[in-house]
Amino acid sequence: MRYKSNVLIRNKRASFDYEFINRYEAGIQLYGTEIKSIRDGKAGLADTYCTFLGDELWVKNMHIAAYRFGTYNNHEALRDRKLLLHKKELQKLHREIKESGLTIVPTKLYINDRGIAKMEIALARGKKAYDKRQTLREKEDKRMMDRAMKR
Repeated sequence: MRYKSNVLIRNKRASFDYEFINRYEAGIQLYGTEIKSIRDGKAGLADTYCTFLGDELWVKNMHIAAYRFGTYNNHEALRDRKLLLHKKELQKLHREIKESGLTIVPTKLYINDRGIAKMEIALARGKKAYDKRQTLREKEDKRMMDRAMKR
């Protein structure tokens, strides 16, 4: 049975603040009613970041709203969640962020075709203020060209 889902939660601020170098798909270790809230689209990636604790990668500050039909077993909204990646990918990411001034940023949260919650993370470099202005300028130019093409 294929699971058709239209859940896609994006971190729009990340693409504005960071330049993405590599992207990875990671599983998330969820408990109890968290998957039900994600399927309802009740999650947010604003102000989230990833960090290594030992040899494991954790996503911090990710908000998954409490499930409305949950009882006293409902989950904690802002708890840290473990990301599941292959050992070689974890080692590569750990090496990259140690050696150079890079960081790991969550970009998307979605449900794949098998019904499993996945998170897209990116190895990223922070943008300077002038890079952000350039990005805004390019976005505005593209919008103006699209308007001109429609006329």
